[in-house]
Amino acid sequence: MSFNDDMFDDGELSVEYSSEDNSEPDVDLENQYYMAKSRKEDNPQHALEEFQKVLDIEASGVKGDWGFRALKQMIKINFKLGNFDVMMDNYKTLLTYIKTAVTRNYSEKSINSILDYVSTSKQMNLLQMFYATTLDALREAKNERLWFKTNTKLGKLYLEQEDYMQLQRIVKELRDSCLTNEGEDDLKKGTQLLEIYALEIQMYTAQKNNKKLKALYEQSLHIKSAIPHPLIMGIIRECGGKMHLREGEYDKSHTDFFEAFKNYDESGCLRRTQCLKYLVLASMLMKSGINPFDSQVRLSLLFSSHQLRSLLQLFRILGVLDQFVNHLSAPYDRNNSYSY
Repeated sequence: MSFNDDMFDDGELSVEYSSEDNSEPDVDLENQYYMAKSRKEDNPQHALEEFQKVLDIEASGVKGDWGFRALKQMIKINFKLGNFDVMMDNYKTLLTYIKTAVTRNYSEKSINSILDYVSTSKQMNLLQMFYATTLDALREAKNERLWFKTNTKLGKLYLEQEDYMQLQRIVKELRDSCLTNEGEDDLKKGTQLLEIYALEIQMYTAQKNNKKLKALYEQSLHIKSAIPHPLIMGIIRECGGKMHLREGEYDKSHTDFFEAFKNYDESGCLRRTQCLKYLVLASMLMKSGINPFDSQVRLSLLFSSHQLRSLLQLFRILGVLDQFVNHLSAPYDRNNSYSY
């Protein structure tokens, strides 16, 4: 990835000012920022020195957008150069801007982009330090929404690393943030609760803990006031489909797999193909007149995904159903994993 391939680059239109700020950006800061930015590809070390000058100029006044943007660029360059200690210092400085120097929406987008960028690192210690620093700053800023999103991102990171002990710690923190004063799940936070349930479902699927999976699925049915991402509902409904299939409730299994497929399809998740095969099996087992291939979209999806051979093998499944049902509890294929 080149320095110009910037996942959190600053475009001309990305600057946000509050309605109370009618002043023009300081010309010296702006000129210095763009001069530094023009040099980051050919001479990143020199660019760092020039971005530092933005901060030096800003120091004579108040913290603002140009210093924030300069720090974002410095974080990226130092990450690319492997200067992780300096990068962490830059990031800690950037986090001091989120209370008053830039708008809440702008700071949230920027922090999310930075976290996504550094999460490509394979150094788990660095990532843990990065996330811990972020979470501490968000607690201090009382930004509960971004704190929840950031902790969820960290949970997904532990899931990918199969570090279930740390993941359980994250899940507990997330659950605690969604409790009422009486210690019950706050159903008013339905969207957040469903995100937590989906994260737990992926963990317990990998651990083959069917008892926990059943409890989570049933808990999710009680959440009414929520507008979750379709991928979240896909994960939950697939869990229900597998549970009902294991219990021989093929009608319910068919319904859940169909809903899971629709949600996966809407979110663009690759698991839609795997889920469609489960839907075919459930349809066969319930001996219904429903043709799971009545949609040309679903049929073309199977053929375009080179799944025809796997699909034909389903006709032999009835003779080895017990083995297949056990297979449903196995960890998901990493090549066809959830991504959101």
